[in-house]
Amino acid sequence: MSISKAPPIHPGEILRDLYLEPLEMSPYALAKTLRVPRTRIERIVGEKIGISADTALRLAKFFKTSPELWLNLQAAYDLKKQRDALAEELAQIPELEQAA
Repeated sequence: MSISKAPPIHPGEILRDLYLEPLEMSPYALAKTLRVPRTRIERIVGEKIGISADTALRLAKFFKTSPELWLNLQAAYDLKKQRDALAEELAQIPELEQAA
């Protein structure tokens, strides 16, 4: 399995830059539309928390995307952050040798 070497991009950055800003929509307005606490969306776009399955379903409905899009963005971010945090330890784990 290979994880991209590109720096991790938080899904909140994508939500903010590619969805909210072009619509000139505030996190508060989105939260109200999605029927979630204002702080949830504010913390996501502030890159303080991740996107849950609940939030992914709501974002997908509103923006006409798939919930998998949002969850995959979160999973990719989480994997890259952990890859960086565990780099030295992972380097010590040998890879399985395949028989030729």
